Amino acid sequence: MSDMHLSDVNTLRERARQHVENGAVTEGYNADRTEILRLLNQSLATELVCVLRYKRHYFMANGLKASVAADEFLEHATQEAAHADKLAERIVQLGGEPEFNPDLLSKHSHAQYVAGNTLKEMVYEDLVAERIAVDSYREIIQYIGDKDPTTRRLFEEILAQEEEHADDMADILNDL
Repeated sequence: MSDMHLSDVNTLRERARQHVENGAVTEGYNADRTEILRLLNQSLATELVCVLRYKRHYFMANGLKASVAADEFLEHATQEAAHADKLAERIVQLGGEPEFNPDLLSKHSHAQYVAGNTLKEMVYEDLVAERIAVDSYREIIQYIGDKDPTTRRLFEEILAQEEEHADDMADILNDL
C-alpha cells in the first residue's frame, strides 16, 4: 500500500491559487520541466522533418507501384503534422515555446531528411526514420515514467501510430 494521502479540498483550492501564472504546471508537477520541454521540441523537430520528407516522397513517387506508396506517404505526412501540432500544444501548456525555426529543425530532429531517388530508396528511408522515432519515443516514455502522465500519454499515442507507419513502410518495401 502506498503511504500517499489525498489532499483535502481546501488545500487543493489554496494550492491552485498559488503561481496561477504557471497554467497547467502545478506544484504537483515533479518532472524536470526543462528536460521535458527539450525532449518535446526534439520530437516536434522530428515530426516536422518527417512531414517534409513524406511530402517530397508523395510528390516524387513514380513508377507502376507508386500509387499505393504515394497514398501512404500523404497519409503519413498528414498524421505526422497532427503529431507536431499536439507536441507544440503540450510545449505551450508546460510554459515553453515550440521551435519552428527551419534552420534548427534538422539539427534537433532524431530522424534525418534523406530524399531518396527511387521509390525503393524513399520507402527504405521512411522506414528507417520511423524506426528511429519508435526507439526514441519508447525511451522518452520510459524516461518520463510517472513524473508527467499527460506528456507520457501523448508520446504513447504517437508511438502507436509510428509503429503502424513502420509496419506500413515494411509492407510496401517487401512488395517492391
